[in-house]
Amino acid sequence: MRSIFIKEIASFFSSIVGYVAVLVFLVACGLFLWIFNDTSMLDYGYATMDRFFEMAPMMLMLLIPAVTMRSLSDEFRSGTIEWLSTKPLRDIDIILGKYFAAVVLILFALLPTLIYVYSISNLAEAKTTLDSGAIIGSYVGLIFLAAGFAAIGVFCSSITANQIVGFLLALFACFIFYSGFDFIGQIPAFEGTLNYIFNLIGMSYHYKSVSRGILDSRDIIYFLSVIVLFISFTRVSLKLKTQA
Repeated sequence: MRSIFIKEIASFFSSIVGYVAVLVFLVACGLFLWIFNDTSMLDYGYATMDRFFEMAPMMLMLLIPAVTMRSLSDEFRSGTIEWLSTKPLRDIDIILGKYFAAVVLILFALLPTLIYVYSISNLAEAKTTLDSGAIIGSYVGLIFLAAGFAAIGVFCSSITANQIVGFLLALFACFIFYSGFDFIGQIPAFEGTLNYIFNLIGMSYHYKSVSRGILDSRDIIYFLSVIVLFISFTRVSLKLKTQA
C-alpha cells in the first residue's frame, strides 16, 4: 500500500493537471468569497466563515472527481492493472493506497484556506472574536465529507477506463449523496418519516451537524460507513475487472 500511495502522490505532483485542479479550486473559492458581491464575506457584515463552509462542499464536488478520476481508470486504460496484480499486493492495498493519496491531496488543497480564517480575524472589530468551535467543527466536517467524496470518486474510477466518464460519474454520485436525497425528501409524497430517513441518508445532514462544533458519534459512524461501503464496492469492481 505504501508504494502505491507514494506513486500516486508523485504522479499527481509531476502532472500539471494536479496543480491546475488545486489552483482552480483555490481561485474559485477566492473569487466567490472575496470578489463576487452576492457571496463576498466583505459584504456579509459578520466575522464568520459561514459563507465558505456553505460553498466548500460544492467546490469539493468538482475538485475531488478531478483528483480521483484517473485513480484506477488510468490503470485499466494503460493495462498496468495486470502488472500490479502480479505484484505481492492485495486488491485492498492498491485501493487504499490510491484512496489515501487522494485524501492527502485534498487536504493539501484545503490547507491554504486557513488563510481565510486569519484574514477574517484581522478584519473583524477588536471586540469581535471568531467562533473557533464552529470553525474547527466545520473543518472536521469538511475533512469527513472530502473523505466520503474521495471513496465515491475512487469507486467511480474503478468502473470505467475513461477518465472523463469517471469524472462525470463521480460528480453525479457526489451530488446525489450530498444534495440528491434532500431533494427527494422534499417531495410531498415523502413528508413525515420518509423525509427524515432521506435526510439521514444524505451527507448534507451529517456535514451540517458536525459543522455546529459538536462531534456526534452518529455522524462519524455515518461517514465511516460511506467510506467503507464504497471501498468495498471498489474492491468488488476491481476483482471483476481483473478476473474478466
